[in-house]
Amino acid sequence: MHVTVEKRSSAAAGVSQKRSSKYPFTVELPDSATVDDLKNAIYKQVKSLHPDRQRLTAGEKKSVLETGETLAKFDVSDGDTVYLKDLGPQIGWQTVFYIEYAGPIIIHYLIYNFSGLFYSQVVEHSEVQRRAYFMIMAHFIKRELETAFVHRFSHGTMPLLNVFKNSGHYHLLSGLNLAYWLYSPASAQGTLLAAKLSDPFMLAVFTGIYLFAEFSNLSTHITLRNLRPPGTRVRRIPRGYGFDMVSCPNYLFEIIVWVVIMAMT
Repeated sequence: MHVTVEKRSSAAAGVSQKRSSKYPFTVELPDSATVDDLKNAIYKQVKSLHPDRQRLTAGEKKSVLETGETLAKFDVSDGDTVYLKDLGPQIGWQTVFYIEYAGPIIIHYLIYNFSGLFYSQVVEHSEVQRRAYFMIMAHFIKRELETAFVHRFSHGTMPLLNVFKNSGHYHLLSGLNLAYWLYSPASAQGTLLAAKLSDPFMLAVFTGIYLFAEFSNLSTHITLRNLRPPGTRVRRIPRGYGFDMVSCPNYLFEIIVWVVIMAMT
C-alpha cells in the first residue's frame, strides 16, 4: 500500500510558514505494515528524522500512531495521509537516568571530602555525618546499577532539553542543597549536635531501617522489570511483595529511605 506523509505545521494561527520541498512524499509499505515500518520508511527518505524523533498522527481525531502497533489498528490504509511532527533532538532515557544520579554522587563526594573548599574550615566529620554520607552514596550508586541492569524503559528517548529539567531536582536539591548543609561544621565532630545525633544505638536502628527499605525498593524494581519482556512495551499489573499493600511500593520504600536520613540527621 501507499501512504502519503505530510508535515504537521507548527506555525501559529494566521502566520504563514514556508512549505518544505520535501513534503508531501509517498512511501510504499506492505499491507501488514506496522508503525515501526512506516517510521523506518520515513527515515530512509529524510535522514535527519530518526524514528525516535517522529510523532505520527492520522485520521480526523489525529490519533497518535503508537510504536509496536500495526497501521491497520489506526485505520490507515492505501492512499491515506499521515502527519509527521519532528520532536527535535532526543536523548535516551537510560542516559538521562545516568546523568540524574551521577550529579548527587559527584556533589556529595566533593563537599564531603573537600570541605575546605566549601566552608571556612576543614570539617572533621562526626559519626552521623559519615553514616549519612555512606547511605546517600550507596543509594545513588544503587540507582546507577539499577539503571544498567534492572530497569526496562517503555520509551527509548525523550527531548534533549528535558534532561536539564529532570536533572535539576537531583543535582540541586538532592545534591548541592542537601550536601552543603548535611556536612557543614554545625554538626561536625565535637559539636553538641553531633554528640546528640551520634548515639550508637539510634544509628544502628536507623541503619537497619535504611537497609530494609533499600533492599525492599530493589525487590519491587525487579518485580516491575520481570513484568516486561526485553524489547517490549508490555504493561501488566504487578503482584507480590509490597504491591499487595500499596499501589507503588517502590516509591513507599524510597520515601522510607529519605525519612530515615532526615530523622537521623
